[in-house]
Amino acid sequence: MDAESLLLSLELASGSGQGLSPDRRASLLTSLLLVKRDYRYDRVLFWGRILGLVADYYIAQGLSEDQLAPRKTLYSLNCTEWSLLPPATEEMVAQSSVVKGRFMGDPSYEYEHIELQKVNEGEKVFEEEVVIQIKEETRLVYVIDQIDKAVAIIPRGALFKTPFGPTHVNRTFEGLSLSEAKKLSSYFHFREPVELKNKTLLEKADLDPSLDFMDSLEHDVPKDEETEAQRLKPKDAGPGVSRWRGATPWWYCAACSGQASPSIMLPAPGTMATSMWALVRRTWTCPSCYRRGQPGFLKSLNMIFLSFSELGLVVLSYLLISIIVWFQVLTGPLSQGTHL
Repeated sequence: MDAESLLLSLELASGSGQGLSPDRRASLLTSLLLVKRDYRYDRVLFWGRILGLVADYYIAQGLSEDQLAPRKTLYSLNCTEWSLLPPATEEMVAQSSVVKGRFMGDPSYEYEHIELQKVNEGEKVFEEEVVIQIKEETRLVYVIDQIDKAVAIIPRGALFKTPFGPTHVNRTFEGLSLSEAKKLSSYFHFREPVELKNKTLLEKADLDPSLDFMDSLEHDVPKDEETEAQRLKPKDAGPGVSRWRGATPWWYCAACSGQASPSIMLPAPGTMATSMWALVRRTWTCPSCYRRGQPGFLKSLNMIFLSFSELGLVVLSYLLISIIVWFQVLTGPLSQGTHL
């Protein structure tokens, strides 16, 4: 929320049931303008509030003229006095990631974490319990940094990049259209690009360098789904477990790749096959998914269908014609003992 339009933004955000009292709003509106003047920021954003047991943390961020430059983060306990937080480091991330639970609301509060560290005494090596103390202020830096990297987003066109490098606010941006607002490709992570640097020149050919200079949300995968997919593939995925046609990569269906739950019904409407014959078995899952389901006639029928469909249309046509010919031979005059 921009400090200059703070009151309107707070009204829009209060629809979720969380809001600020009138005195807090007045204090924020005044103090953030003073922060912008004293620290000489180009823009000041009200980041939000982190609830604590004793007090709440009110977070603000200051931006320089280059909107993608490292942001300065400040916190306050009373919406009047603001303190500057240090930037997050790898050491802070490693220490604070083990702390769980609610914030206390006291920056000087220290959490205690016990770690086992190896100690060498001559030729002997043994483990010793070491108590590590982590300040809540350090944890606050870590949490804000992780939230910014994960969910700080802006719509496409809100910022533009000049040929000289700096990124500025697009004063002509009036919002996304209804059709564009429904697309994930219309939103970017509000940070330096990471995935964009790994794209090929062919993938970047259709991108506008003045607008598409950050990572899009289009190809983001939630951590829970990514972890589940990685858990399933080594042990329960179709190619490795089913033993059908070895370990062909295109054996994966949606359930195997973590995009859907394994089905126990013959037709699986919620799944989408990703093999070369996806149009044929669009509503079918692979045998591995059915092996984890309930046994029965429907499961066997589906596996027979899948095994024959793997042979291809040409082989299936040949087998069908052969079966018809042999059926006619067996039921024709020769089967009745008639001589031609």
